[in-house]
Amino acid sequence: MRSPPGARSGSASDVTSQPPLTSPVAVHLSGWGWRHGSRRAWALRDLDLRIEPGERVLLLGASGSGKSTLARGMAGVLGGDEGESAGSLRLDGALPTAARGRAGLVLQDPDSQVVLARVGDEVAFGCENLGVPRDEIWGRVREALELVGLDVPLTHSTSALSGGQKQRLALAAIVAMRPGLIILDEPTANLDPDGVSQVRDAVARVVSATGATLVVVEHRVAAWVPLADRVIVLAEGRVVADGAPDAVLEGRGDELAAAGVWVPGHRPAWPPRAARAPGDVLISARDLAVQRRPGQVVAEVTGLEVRAGAATAITGPNGAGKSTLGLTLAGLIPPARGTVTASPELAAGERGHPHEWASRALLTRLGMVFQDPEHQLLAGTVRAELEVGPRALGISDSEIAARVDELLHRLRLDRLADANPYTLSGGEKRRLTVAAALATRPRVLVLDEPTFGQDARTWAELVALLARVRDEGSAVVAITHDLDVATALDAERIVLGVTP
Repeated sequence: MRSPPGARSGSASDVTSQPPLTSPVAVHLSGWGWRHGSRRAWALRDLDLRIEPGERVLLLGASGSGKSTLARGMAGVLGGDEGESAGSLRLDGALPTAARGRAGLVLQDPDSQVVLARVGDEVAFGCENLGVPRDEIWGRVREALELVGLDVPLTHSTSALSGGQKQRLALAAIVAMRPGLIILDEPTANLDPDGVSQVRDAVARVVSATGATLVVVEHRVAAWVPLADRVIVLAEGRVVADGAPDAVLEGRGDELAAAGVWVPGHRPAWPPRAARAPGDVLISARDLAVQRRPGQVVAEVTGLEVRAGAATAITGPNGAGKSTLGLTLAGLIPPARGTVTASPELAAGERGHPHEWASRALLTRLGMVFQDPEHQLLAGTVRAELEVGPRALGISDSEIAARVDELLHRLRLDRLADANPYTLSGGEKRRLTVAAALATRPRVLVLDEPTFGQDARTWAELVALLARVRDEGSAVVAITHDLDVATALDAERIVLGVTP
């Protein structure tokens, strides 16, 4: 659908003064459960739950507790050959798959949800699929964009938006369809603090204006508690707590925190401080400019040194070029200008700069964990995924088994060893990709958002593992919005996108 030429969103004169209210949805589960096709165990089992129309629910639980599965079940996107269900899940008495347009789902990764090139077309897309009359669609588009606070032209490129703007765009696309149930599955997982506030405030405006029922799956509990009137906690596929936020988070805070739930005021354990001073420089960058596309430099760094036995944290707002810098340091893309140089110790006979090395040469020298875990999943099972790198290096079967078993245990993936990696939760996928990088024991490990999707317990265990890698003499580079990671690892901070 073509956007009106030169049209803008966000002007009060362009939209109706009161966004139309929707009819809030009631959610009713009776003995409901779901088992992924590649699993023996059920992700959720025997759930009896009722969410009243207009309720605002914060859905919590440890990583792998079934939160995302429940969110997708309510949104009607589970089915087919993906697995099997038991019991009953209904939206206003109808199957979610039959209640077309009554539920809208916003996911963690905004890039995975954007389909079209222009903002107006993206928001209009869902309405078109629902058969909304053409002359009504653009009014809905403008209403939705104003409601989420995204003030850009309708012809604005979606690829030019920041991460927080893309999440608000995804929310606007849902709002324009006027669902009675809005489901958010960790919508701020990859956002900087400003982006978190913008998305949360946009959601608050939406539910206040529309009256829609809201379900938010989040680990960033403190940001969302003021918006919730009910907290539901899952553990091992079942409801273990349900009630008003204060009653659940304060009354059972110690118990929930011990089980891995992020509870405000309960900080997870941090590893001991680095016992030794940083060692020799393994990677150095000079007068470096980085880019994904030719001629589009996204960040510049005058000088940077990555040292053995030390951690470096690359921080800054969404869109500052952090991920591109990480890929450049890891030898996966060439610099736009300047140099990235490996020390003789790290190069170990390799010639030239890291981006000129063969992939096999990078395996034990420079490991990279991408921001999106699915971008690096290769195998059919979790165990096989961890074996990919060591097998490429020709390591013996007995050594591979020892490495894989240790990583499965340390990162709480033992029970998932035979599972398809794509059926894991977001937090489990992240731990898997970290483990896969560690399996080849690289001297420099670059991780893009290493702790996203983690519960309090797995966060502490993952940070402790990175601290151990550091203390054993390797270099850790963490690209992160989670400043606690930088502090816990005693990391030197490189801040991008901030004017002195």
